[in-house]
Amino acid sequence: MSEKPHILIVDDEEDIREPVGTYLEMNGFSIALAANADEAIEAAKNKRPDLAILDIVIGDDDGILLCRDLQKQVEVPVVFLSGKSEDTERIIGLEVGADDYIVKPFNPRELLARVKAVLRRTVKTATDTNSASSSMLPLYAFGPWTLNTAQHEIKHKDGDLVELSSGETKLLHAFVQNPHTVLSRDQLMDMTQGRQADVFDRSIDNSIARLRKKIEENPRAPKLLKTYWGGGYALNCDVQVC
Repeated sequence: MSEKPHILIVDDEEDIREPVGTYLEMNGFSIALAANADEAIEAAKNKRPDLAILDIVIGDDDGILLCRDLQKQVEVPVVFLSGKSEDTERIIGLEVGADDYIVKPFNPRELLARVKAVLRRTVKTATDTNSASSSMLPLYAFGPWTLNTAQHEIKHKDGDLVELSSGETKLLHAFVQNPHTVLSRDQLMDMTQGRQADVFDRSIDNSIARLRKKIEENPRAPKLLKTYWGGGYALNCDVQVC
């Protein structure tokens, strides 16, 4: 991350986009503004942002889809803005790779605090990743799969590659580092998302369900990721670090 963090703000409402940009500039950030998905992708390509603030509904565009596109192209941390406070929408936002979620109307100081918190977490993750290996992170072989955390993908023994979201990669990484160990929802949230007031236990359950669809032969009768009622989840196989 540069000395002056670069923030991309995407909101179709000018009376939100402009004041938020001005406030963050006053607090030491460089800013790019976008009113729609096309402008956001172009801005992200021109200068990779250190963090993106996205309205979950951007005019005729879908902030969820934009979040996925940005994650594929530049792997940028995302904070969602929304006029809705329903738990389901928050969970969906977190599952597609968003790092935090704030409901309109909001206090600019709260947004600033959340932006700084996300940047601290992502900088620490990047530092840990770089120190682990100058060129390549270890691979983890489990069951018929091999996890490549650097590429956000798993490879089947038959050669098939399956792409993972950043959230799915973090979740699976937590399991392969702790095989045959029951991990509670709280532990998994700490390992993958940090302790946030608006991250709910159900988000872990939904993330597990999405991950099972990718790694299990039959997601309804999982053999790798087992549920332990009243306890949590565990990876039910040995892991080899490659």
